[in-house]
Amino acid sequence: MNKRQTRLFAIVATGISAAVFLLLTFDSHRKFDALTNAESITPAVVHGKDVWHKNNCINCHTIFGEGAYYAPDLTKITKLRGEAYLKAYLKDPSKFYDEQRHRRLMPKQDLSDEDIAGLIAFFDWVSNVDNQGWPPRPILVTGSTLPGADRSAAQQADDAKIERGGIAAPPGARPLSGNEDPIALGERVFRTATPACTACHSTAPGVNMAGPSLAGVKGRTEALLGSADYKGQAKDVAAYLHESIVSPSAHLVPGPMYSADGTSFMPTTYAKDLTAEQIDQLVAYLMSMK
Repeated sequence: MNKRQTRLFAIVATGISAAVFLLLTFDSHRKFDALTNAESITPAVVHGKDVWHKNNCINCHTIFGEGAYYAPDLTKITKLRGEAYLKAYLKDPSKFYDEQRHRRLMPKQDLSDEDIAGLIAFFDWVSNVDNQGWPPRPILVTGSTLPGADRSAAQQADDAKIERGGIAAPPGARPLSGNEDPIALGERVFRTATPACTACHSTAPGVNMAGPSLAGVKGRTEALLGSADYKGQAKDVAAYLHESIVSPSAHLVPGPMYSADGTSFMPTTYAKDLTAEQIDQLVAYLMSMK
């Protein structure tokens, strides 16, 4: 190849590379609105973003992997914690974490109700942005895992296609054979529902996180149903567990970490996001924790 041919090759290659770059840039900009959930940017979301910056939340937390890595990443926080929990936490973090025991404590920001509502709206908008799995290994809130986080992208894509009786598997769900019992199926729901039950509950005795430990929940429920402390409508353990999943405020577990103003911090979305079959499987799994 002589000099003229080399120069021509370089010019053509540069031109093709530039054209591909411009095409990909145009394609990315074309998808920005969809990828960033732009239609959901409300005045409350904008206000929440302003509160986020005004209080320098990024000095401790990260969003989309950007920020300090001292406190949990909040990219998907509304998928892991409900609105009632976030509202109470932002009001007074000291009710949830002890500085001496946890060795860190979020400072009380003295936020107004409007600021808190805006922050939660901002977090919810962020949580619904298609971040395509980034960051890959965020620092999560205590005890939580993102559904399917231990699966490759290809495995998660395959899992999403799994159906049982016409019911799509939860995001990140692992494949199951058709002969698995309800307890095994319930454990699968426990770990892969959105938000995952493991985000707030431990199955280890005495390990209370955002929600109480579920170790021995069957025995505790039997004792509760026979006492005057129970305020719900359930008549047996299975009905109580079902009630706790679909209507968590029917009976409030004592403690400022679990409820406020008569409302449980447990998400109320399971009643519509899980099928009746999945809820029954989850109850079967919890019933096995004697």
